[in-house]
Formats: sequence, structure tokens, C-alpha cells
Amino acid sequence: MKNSYCMNCRSPHLERFIDLGNQPNGNVFPSLNEIDSERMFPCVMLVCTRCWQVQLEEFPPVDAMFTDHPYVTGINQPMVTHFEHLVHDIMRKFAIPPNSLVLDIGANDGTLLSKFRDRGMRVLGIDPCKRTGELARDAGITVFEAFWNRQGAEAMKQLGGHPDLITATAVFYHLEDIHSFVQGLEIIMRENTIFCTQCVYLKDLIDNLQFDHFYHEHTMMHAIGPLRTLFSEYGLRLLDVDFYPVHGRSFVLYVGREESRFPTTRKIDDTIAEEKRAGLGRLQTYFDFSKRVEHNKQELMSFLRQIRSAGKRVFGVGAPVKGSTLLNYYGIGPDLVACLTEINSYKIGRYSPGTHIPIVDENAIDEPPDYYLLLSWNFLDFFIEKYADYLNAGGKFIIPHPIVKVIGKDRQSLSIKRQPPRL
Repeated sequence: MKNSYCMNCRSPHLERFIDLGNQPNGNVFPSLNEIDSERMFPCVMLVCTRCWQVQLEEFPPVDAMFTDHPYVTGINQPMVTHFEHLVHDIMRKFAIPPNSLVLDIGANDGTLLSKFRDRGMRVLGIDPCKRTGELARDAGITVFEAFWNRQGAEAMKQLGGHPDLITATAVFYHLEDIHSFVQGLEIIMRENTIFCTQCVYLKDLIDNLQFDHFYHEHTMMHAIGPLRTLFSEYGLRLLDVDFYPVHGRSFVLYVGREESRFPTTRKIDDTIAEEKRAGLGRLQTYFDFSKRVEHNKQELMSFLRQIRSAGKRVFGVGAPVKGSTLLNYYGIGPDLVACLTEINSYKIGRYSPGTHIPIVDENAIDEPPDYYLLLSWNFLDFFIEKYADYLNAGGKFIIPHPIVKVIGKDRQSLSIKRQPPRL
């Protein structure tokens, strides 16, 4: 599907600011006999010069992206820990009483809902992926195999479903039709229902050069200003926003009905004002971002070639979908990175999308490499702790951006070259 209008404000005033070339679906890991039949799709990012929403120009059918999704929350320990903190914070902030109904949109394997259930909540999930839905149901959590939209909300309302809390973590920027999604919320939210969504934060993405958050599943990238415009169209009001370090820093936004008893905190206005000061409402900011990505590409590729020519071995840590964007756009294949290590059984024994680097079980590594390229850079602290013995023995991590850095046994970051000043 190709968009010629803004998915938020419906304006036709869209500007391209970065073209990441043709990319595979970063969550489809081909076997050896599937490599030749891989499909590629354009990956171009646009910004709306009316409301400053960032979005993908063209994306594959959502069914193809999400119905056989390999991501499993429960094996991602940093996210499990984060969800424990998030549930505590939500229940404290809004004093949600026991036995309240929690609906999780994009429930995956039910990890988040299990944390609410442990605190005495009734829980229900919605997710189109059959594989993870089965994992959730095996854990005793009901997950309906469907996408969330206005029609689904109407059906839930007819069945008497009115959640007290609705969550959508790492989902609200995966949408084909964000208006239908929000219309669905408006239909089932009662006076004091809270909608809580966690998203990658556009401001941090721009500041920290996290271009690899751009991929086909991420149809949109959010800042708070454009979202206030969107929700107000449906009689919904931003209540509060918090920030967490996961996903390279993300925001958790709380939304209620206009008549909600919960007030709007000052943090909403302060955050939007900071976005304006950071230039999110200026087209040049996005063009400069693209130039900085190109410089980073030259720096990383030069360093990888340098250490490979010196006979050093490089492996990759993890095979996340963001890693697919970086590997494909930079042109990093098995000549530079010999393999990617993983714990996800759905990926092990297969190959990285597009670049066809073998994916191996991290526990099967007999001789560690000289360097690990950290594709899952958003969990750096976790991996520093997990790989402490490797680092202490002289191994090194390569951090790809915003400045190419190497981390060794002293845990101090050493930049390879100075990044030029921000344009």
C-alpha cells in the first residue's frame, strides 16, 4: 500500500527525507532454499509538513507482516523486567482497583497481561499472530486472533466488553489505519477508561540517529504533538507522558476521554514545547538527519573493513528487525559479519533477511569472535552484563550509532572517529 496523504491529519503535504532502498520484510527469516524467493519492498520515510507526523511511504500488506510474527516477548528478559515496572507504575498512577478488566492490544505471548493478572486483574488480549497467541493461551490467557479496529470494537461493545485499562505496547506505530484504531478506542472507552501506549519516540530517534527503527512494520513514528491532534479529533485527551529507557528510550502516553476525572499534567505541554525547540516542526531537521545517517554508514563500513582486513572475526548479537534495516541499507553481509547469534528458536538455523548471514544458537558458539556488532543496541546495558566474561577476556562490542564506538573490558566507549557536529 502506498500513501499519498498523511496517515494522521490526511494532508497531501508529504516530503521524503530518507530512502533506505528496497528492503525485505525484516521479520521473515528465510531458510537456505527460500533465499532466492525473498520479496523486497521500498523503504522510504516521509514527514507531513502540516502536522509533522513521520510515516512510511509504502508498506506490505499487514497480514503478511503480523500473522506469522516471530517475536516472542517472554524470552526478551529486559522487556519482561520493564513490563513489571510498567504495570507497577500504571496501577500506582491511576489507582486501578483489583478485578478491573485490562485489554492488551498486540498481546503477543501474554507476558504483559500475566503481570496484570498477578496483581488480581481480569485480562484479555487481541493479536493477529497465531503462533504467539497459542503461547498465551497455553499460559491461560485469552487472546483473540484479530487486528484491533473500529469493527472489532463494535463487536466487543455488543458483547458488553468495556475495559478499565487498554494497553498497546510497541503496537501503536504498526498500523495501516490509525483512525480506525482510535475510533475503536473511542467506542469502548468509558468515562474513566485509560488507554496506555508505549512507542519509540521520534525525538530520540532523530537525536540519536536510530534510523534502524525505520522498517515496514513501523508504518508511523510518533511524537507527542501530532498525537494530541489525532486524539482530540475523537474526543480523547492526553493525560500524561512518561519516558523509559527501553527501545533506545520510548514514551508511555496515557489517554482518556475529554470528561475523564484524571487531569492533563504539565508534562504534556512541556514535552510538545521541547519537540518544537528540537526542530521536529522544521523540514531541514529531517534532511540533516539523513545526511548524518550517510556519514555513520561510511564510518561503520570503514571500521568493519579495517578490522576484517586485519584478520579479526566479527559476529552479530541478535537478529532483531531493526538489525535487518541496518544490515541491508549499509550492505553488511557474511563477508563482514560471519554470523548472528540468537536465543529465539524461530530464527536459529535460518538466515538474516536480505543479507543472508547465518543465524546460530548463541549457546553453540565454541570460540567467541574478536568483536560483536551489537544490532540489539537498545539493550546495551543488559548485554554488557550478560557478556561480562567475554568482555573481561578481551572481547569487544561495536555500537553502530549515533557514533561508531567500541566497548571493551573497561566498559568505556571509545569512538572510532568524531561524528561531525549536528547540521
